[in-house]
Amino acid sequence: MADTLALVDYGAGNLRSVANALKAAGAHGVVVTADPNVIRTADRIVLPGVGAFRHCIGALAGVSGLVEAMEERVLVGAAPFLGICVGMQLLADRGVEHGVTNGLGWIAGEVRVIEPADATIKVPHMGWNDVEPMRHHGGAELIEPGEAYFLHSYHFVPEEGASIAAMSDHGGGIVAAVARDNILGVQFHPEKSQAYGLALLARFLEWKP
Repeated sequence: MADTLALVDYGAGNLRSVANALKAAGAHGVVVTADPNVIRTADRIVLPGVGAFRHCIGALAGVSGLVEAMEERVLVGAAPFLGICVGMQLLADRGVEHGVTNGLGWIAGEVRVIEPADATIKVPHMGWNDVEPMRHHGGAELIEPGEAYFLHSYHFVPEEGASIAAMSDHGGGIVAAVARDNILGVQFHPEKSQAYGLALLARFLEWKP
């Protein structure tokens, strides 16, 4: 189990629910923080996110040194990383919500509005839906088949299929999770997904990529 898990606080995430879910899954050293020095020494990092892509990346970049510390710890130091909902979307190269905005660029792709093939299917994609694992590489082994809770109007479209760790369906395929090396992002909310979500978080806490 990780000694320290940094839950990134940049004013754009459901921190209390995520922190409580992590603790219920077995985490003991959860630190809610925006301190780059804490991020640099954390054993694991979780980035939540709620709201619009542009607002979230702006809030993240608005904390001096935070993005740089995350890149140092995750991309260079290889600390296990989990992005949740918009926290997963921020891994992309760009998002197009309220205009084109650059993301972190950790996993190549773009975040676009959901456009169901069936016009009777409503957006946002809200509620319980299937999660179907796609066994590629790095992090995908953490995803098990089941049902999780989703709430989003935009979705991650990766450039490479190998980045897709799981799919769902909402009038067409929706990427439910992306992964690369020590990085995992999930579109659904583990903290709202009851036993399925807690089991995923427990696997993340034991993950040694």
